Amino acid sequence: MTQAELIAALPEGRLPPYLMQLRAADLLMLFGVGLVLAALLASLLMPFLDRLPSRRARIRSTRGMPPAEQALAIARIVGHLPQELRDTAYGTASPLGEAAIERIALKARPVRR
Repeated sequence: MTQAELIAALPEGRLPPYLMQLRAADLLMLFGVGLVLAALLASLLMPFLDRLPSRRARIRSTRGMPPAEQALAIARIVGHLPQELRDTAYGTASPLGEAAIERIALKARPVRR
């Protein structure tokens, strides 16, 4: 049996031939489904793709806090409490000004994990 005879002996498909062809409406529907899936995927991934504020911006956001709280907030940002801020954080010395605390925090090296 040749290949042509084998193909001719196969039963016809169950669907009519006009359903086996992709038309413009089908392609448009597939494109729309793709857009909906892309929007859904983007909305699910958006929280993971947001950029964190810079270290400088996070340190700047501590302005206005009481000195002890500001020192501890900076310790959370930097990853450790800089030596110069320990007395301020624990209230054992007179509190430093906001500008001095920010300057110390910006000089401190972040902890690498």
